[in-house]
Amino acid sequence: MMENSAVLAVAASVVMHVTWNLIARHQSRDAYPLWWVLLAHLVLLGPWGAYSLVNKVQWTPALVQWVLISASANVVYFIGLRRAYEHAPVAFVYPLVRSSPVLIALWSMLFLGETLGAFAWSGILLSVVGLVVLARVGGSAQDSRALPWAMLAMFATSIYSLTDRAATAHIPGFGGLVGFVSIGYLASWLALTIDLRRTTGSWRPRARIGLPVAVVGGLCIGLAYALVIHAMRSMPAAIVVAFTNAGIVLASLISIFVFNERFAWRARAAAAFIICAGLLMIAS
Repeated sequence: MMENSAVLAVAASVVMHVTWNLIARHQSRDAYPLWWVLLAHLVLLGPWGAYSLVNKVQWTPALVQWVLISASANVVYFIGLRRAYEHAPVAFVYPLVRSSPVLIALWSMLFLGETLGAFAWSGILLSVVGLVVLARVGGSAQDSRALPWAMLAMFATSIYSLTDRAATAHIPGFGGLVGFVSIGYLASWLALTIDLRRTTGSWRPRARIGLPVAVVGGLCIGLAYALVIHAMRSMPAAIVVAFTNAGIVLASLISIFVFNERFAWRARAAAAFIICAGLLMIAS
């Protein structure tokens, strides 16, 4: 059974995830909102996280190892995501990137000794099938150029999810988790800045996003993932990440029924149903 605190953490993370995605969809691609919200997270939450890491976390060689691996995987994730978005829309890329729970479950079994029942494995596989269906609906034949980058980002997600699960044993409080996330986000923001300079000749995106968007996005992107890691204290990492994909379902349903985006809505609704069916199997 899932502990109440873990369930609440996942639910809050899903709400923040959906909030950020609904905001980001209305931003110009030239503004590269991800760069701005990572910066906003570092400004708004980075100091608190840094204080917690310095004063409340006992550093060990194992924790240093997890920090370095997680930060490196975060860099690969954000670079892969950026490059994938250059070739295909979010509707195609993001469901594929979020198909990582199968790999996370495999790594957790091999390296952390976590085991899942047959029903949980079946639910994870079914939810991933729904994500792939959702991606196929949102893409086209030309979007195949984004596939290698999306798969790279998906693989990186499985790596940092595994290391973040292992790191929870060394980080007692929530503030420390925010600091742990902030290290990975700082490394990723610096890497994205260098990549922007190399590809565009500028140290920052060509356009800006509004301050309210940056603030809300910065708070959501950092707190949401810190809550995910918190939930991993009492739940297998693959299960936690699989349940956060409920945010994709909710965002899809909102786009169909609230924003009246009816393109292939039956297929998108069917994909959402498949994902939900998989999540119900995991929860049972």
